[in-house]
Amino acid sequence: MAEDIAIHNTNNWFRYRTGAFIEHEGKYLFINSNFGDYYYMIGGAVHIKETSAECIEREVFEEAGIKAKAERLCVVCENFFDGKGGNIEGKNCHVLEFYYLMKTDDKGPFRKVNDEGEELIWLSVEEIKKSNIKPSFIPERIDEILATKETLHIIEDRDRTY
Repeated sequence: MAEDIAIHNTNNWFRYRTGAFIEHEGKYLFINSNFGDYYYMIGGAVHIKETSAECIEREVFEEAGIKAKAERLCVVCENFFDGKGGNIEGKNCHVLEFYYLMKTDDKGPFRKVNDEGEELIWLSVEEIKKSNIKPSFIPERIDEILATKETLHIIEDRDRTY
């Protein structure tokens, strides 16, 4: 089994993660979190010896059963937040996230629940703007993320107290 690129200690948690802006019929795929009243982007931890593009393609297939191609790196996010739920509860969290715009020719049917029992949901851009999504920059900057050809570098630290 491949190892995630992550560091855990008593008070801190670091992870190298990917996320997908995967579009299907004008909507984008999100996960309804089991640990709070918010959505987050489908994706997961990069493994040792794996590129971020390989990771997101693998994660989208594992979590949603969708074969998709990483088209463009659209956001690099340095995400700092207070851990809530599961193995990160109470930890100072720092996640380096590479978000890709992805395309799929897959017609489905798509999974409705991931392996952790969380609901997979497709949201329109207008729904994204009105939803509680973590990290918080996603609903605020979704139009810019989808329109620009540049890779955005975002530092997100509104959800931390440390």
